[in-house]
Amino acid sequence: MFLSVFDMFKIGIGPSSSHTMGPMTAAVRFVEMLRGSMPFPSATAPVRVRVTLHGSLAFTGKGHATDRAVALGLIGYTPAGIVPGEADLKLAALAVEKIVRPAGLPALSFDPVSDIVFDYGASLPGHSNGLIFEALDAQGRSVLREVFYSIGGGFVVTAAELSNPKSVVSETKAIARPYPFDSAAAMLAMARDSRKSIAEMKRENELRTMSASELQAGLDLIWAAMNGCIDRGLLQTGELPGGLHVKRRARSIREQLEKEKGTNRAQPHVTSDWLSVYAMAVNEENAAGGKVVTAPTNGAAGVVPAVIRYYLDHCIGAEASRISEFLLTAAAIGGLIKHNASISGAEAGCQGEVGSAAAMAAAGLCAVLGGTPAQVENAAEIALEHHLGMTCDPAAGLVQVPCIERNGIGAIKAVAAASLALRGDGSHFMPLDNCIEAMRQTGEEMNTKFKETSLGGLAVNLPEC
Repeated sequence: MFLSVFDMFKIGIGPSSSHTMGPMTAAVRFVEMLRGSMPFPSATAPVRVRVTLHGSLAFTGKGHATDRAVALGLIGYTPAGIVPGEADLKLAALAVEKIVRPAGLPALSFDPVSDIVFDYGASLPGHSNGLIFEALDAQGRSVLREVFYSIGGGFVVTAAELSNPKSVVSETKAIARPYPFDSAAAMLAMARDSRKSIAEMKRENELRTMSASELQAGLDLIWAAMNGCIDRGLLQTGELPGGLHVKRRARSIREQLEKEKGTNRAQPHVTSDWLSVYAMAVNEENAAGGKVVTAPTNGAAGVVPAVIRYYLDHCIGAEASRISEFLLTAAAIGGLIKHNASISGAEAGCQGEVGSAAAMAAAGLCAVLGGTPAQVENAAEIALEHHLGMTCDPAAGLVQVPCIERNGIGAIKAVAAASLALRGDGSHFMPLDNCIEAMRQTGEEMNTKFKETSLGGLAVNLPEC
């Protein structure tokens, strides 16, 4: 099993990795498939595109801007390549012309209002985040049809890939890695035998397909995007889009914290407020559709950056040179969770998003504070354990309430978990593997209304005034 650090941390846009980035990527892939099928016989040439959203993508697609993401993907944008002002102009033109012009293809009729169908019936069989793309000829017959599933964290697979993943393993991922751990137990055994840290093993796995300079440049780019997102979020004011009238709070909280520095008014727990405000800054940016990094998802994008920033700004002896160690360690833990359970809110609830992020952040912080591999594994387990059962119930399908604050609390839990683990020797009762399996089972048995459909929980218990 190998998931790159750049699979776990991907630069993209808000508000959702599975509902925004994933559908956009699916649209790009469909255009590529259509291009690869050219030329069609003149009688069956495609003239129109239709997209149907199913399951969670239908129920919360409006709040997550899934329709906007699909349109942008058909226009030709990738999540990492979005130019916000330019994209808005092209969407405005599409609303008038109702035509997309993908490179290498004839102009295709596409009206986002009528050609994106929200199907509120039963979910598709493979995953609750399903969408179907169809290219239609002049008689309305489907000449190319593909089912995609957005499985969390921006990852997208076709129905065939989902049903037979071994048949579509990429050449890159098929390359033998020196430390191919697919469980925490195997990871610890390899660390013990090699006397390497988790980050060192992860680094050597990555170096099979890239140079050391390429790896470091990529990690630097990821942290720059994360840190930039924090800084932008700490400066912004006003209401977030979507109609809930949720106000940005990160800037106001930061200003209060700055005023308390060096005074007797600061309480001992003020560092928790700093953690929260860093995370909230990221998730306010995400809710506004800004540039974020999946960590491992958009809905949980604030936890890992907040804990790294906390490490740099508040921990004694912090070194910026160790950020890459933090990210590699966190990615190793995130990869285990994704491989053995899920990081998708639509599949596992928020335990799969913020819970996974907290486990990743706890592991990374424990590592850079001098933790052994056993202590790192313990930190991840503590953080994940205390998110088990957490539902994903966003009000109005928006990644705002309770998502923004939830990232702040997740960051606090991550730091507490790392600290507890460092107070021990790494031995503990519940192995991380078992905790991940408990999370998988809990997600599997969780009612669909609590898994990113906004049909239960906080989403249906809104203030009436």
